[in-house]
Amino acid sequence: MTPHLSKTATGAEVDAAVDENAAVATTLPTGNNIGAYLHNYWQRIRGGDMGSLPAVAALVVLFLIFSFIESGFFSKANFASLITQAAPGILLAMGLVFVLLLAEIDLSAGTTSGVTGAVVAVLLTKGWTWPFAVLVSLIVGAAIGLLIGWMRTFLRVPSFVSTLALFLGLQGVVQIIVNSAGTQGNVSLNSNALVALENSNMPQLAGWIMAVIVVVGYAAQKLLAVNARRRKDLPTEPILVTAAKVGGIAVLAIVFTLVLNLNRSPNAAGGTKIVEKNGQLVTEKVAGAYLGGVPWVVPVILVLVVVLGFVLSRTRYGRHIYAVGGSDEAARRAGIRVDAVRISVFVICSVLAGVSGIVLASQTAVNASQGGGNTLLLAVGAAVVGGTSLFGGKGKITDAVIGGCVVAVIINGMADLLRGANNSAWQWIVTGLVLLLAATVDAVSRRRAGASGLG
Repeated sequence: MTPHLSKTATGAEVDAAVDENAAVATTLPTGNNIGAYLHNYWQRIRGGDMGSLPAVAALVVLFLIFSFIESGFFSKANFASLITQAAPGILLAMGLVFVLLLAEIDLSAGTTSGVTGAVVAVLLTKGWTWPFAVLVSLIVGAAIGLLIGWMRTFLRVPSFVSTLALFLGLQGVVQIIVNSAGTQGNVSLNSNALVALENSNMPQLAGWIMAVIVVVGYAAQKLLAVNARRRKDLPTEPILVTAAKVGGIAVLAIVFTLVLNLNRSPNAAGGTKIVEKNGQLVTEKVAGAYLGGVPWVVPVILVLVVVLGFVLSRTRYGRHIYAVGGSDEAARRAGIRVDAVRISVFVICSVLAGVSGIVLASQTAVNASQGGGNTLLLAVGAAVVGGTSLFGGKGKITDAVIGGCVVAVIINGMADLLRGANNSAWQWIVTGLVLLLAATVDAVSRRRAGASGLG
């Protein structure tokens, strides 16, 4: 929901409006009891404030459809593959959420991820240690974002134009960097730590510890939020609703960790082999191989979700982002440094694009077309499908996660379902239709929210 701010709003009015917006962005409507809570929730849905609900519903429906039609879709191996396939897009979409909250766009985010991935790969081939290579690549990403923000803020070049130019130009930069390695082709990451992000798994115990931390942390955050509202004499969620949310997260964490910790090796059952002992051939049993655990990229995503979610919902800077997204003129009159906020979101977007590029490089070797093609479009689609508005002022970091999962499920499920020359064609058609539907829902929801006074 975008706060209504007049062009002559005072600082106090802006703070009140963005405080309200941040609360709506992170919690569902409150009520004194279950009945009031559900009534308020239903009224907001009817008024167009649906948040990520359509994306969650779509994710559940897609899982059910593909699991029913394609027997191998919900296999243990495919479930793990879905996570690693979705990770680069989710990370890229996280950065785009910040830009979209200001009703801006960064068309160069995909190629920025390609540049940073190429920088890391080439520096590693030259003997750099991975922490310094990663640091340099993220600095490069920040510099690209700073350039975009500077052009948008001081030169008044529309972000669509400047980032489109960079989208084209940075593809050439990626080719130059990759060719500088002298490999005349793909450049692999020469680092076991970085390769492990997408290709190795956490020990079982570490996965369970992470699940406990997630559940306990979420429960603590909910209780702190309830106590904070009580101290301000504000209505709070019914305790049963809070318990249901914590219980739901606990169930998801347990199922998620349990499934990923199962052995998904094709040789799990083991076998036999014939060996020679004392001059005789005998059959010897061979133990089965183990392949399981939570992929290492998962804690990376979780940490970023927690940190970035906290920044957006619990800090003054985050409230200023929502305020500028709602009305930059009102925010400027209230004393918010609008130009600084606008530049900062492009920097954040490009840095997160850098993280995405490193993860993508971990998944596949870096090549001259890294970050090009449909990389950006799928990430924008993920953010919008997840619930972030194209018109600014409405969105959350979790939108990127949910939307990224929806896009990954569509591509993965369609790849399993369809065979033949038109396989990829139908993948893009269905993905495009889902994005079009999400944009339509966003526009209709915004119009209904405005008519009902909720947006």
